[in-house]
Amino acid sequence: MRTGTLLLLSAALAGCAVPVRQSEIRQQVADTETAFAQTMADRSFTHFQSFLSEETVFFGGKGPIRGKQAVADKWKQFFVEDNPPFSWKPETVEVLDSGTLALTSGPVFDPSGKQFGTFTSIWRLEAPNTWRIVFDKGCEVCDCPK
Repeated sequence: MRTGTLLLLSAALAGCAVPVRQSEIRQQVADTETAFAQTMADRSFTHFQSFLSEETVFFGGKGPIRGKQAVADKWKQFFVEDNPPFSWKPETVEVLDSGTLALTSGPVFDPSGKQFGTFTSIWRLEAPNTWRIVFDKGCEVCDCPK
């Protein structure tokens, strides 16, 4: 009887652990996206690059930009001026049950604080326990029905 009770208790506790873990991982990813956005505000191009996976793909107006170096080369232009040309923040964060892949999405603002776009990014957990961006795509704001 006692063994059966312990097994039921263990199963119940294990079932509770998943939402807590997912919540913690979502927070890690949100914090990572926020720190990534802070690189623009801080004008820290070197720190920006540290968030890029070696095989990252960013989508731009002329198609995909593939690879960390190519993305860094393209984005360097956004770090030249003293003031950031735009900012962003995560509003949506979702993580696979495996805890190894995540999506972030949210608004993109011009220097005056007006939203002019949205972004969607995919993050992958890479060694050593570091979230790095593997896909990024922005688009203009639309008045689409929800």
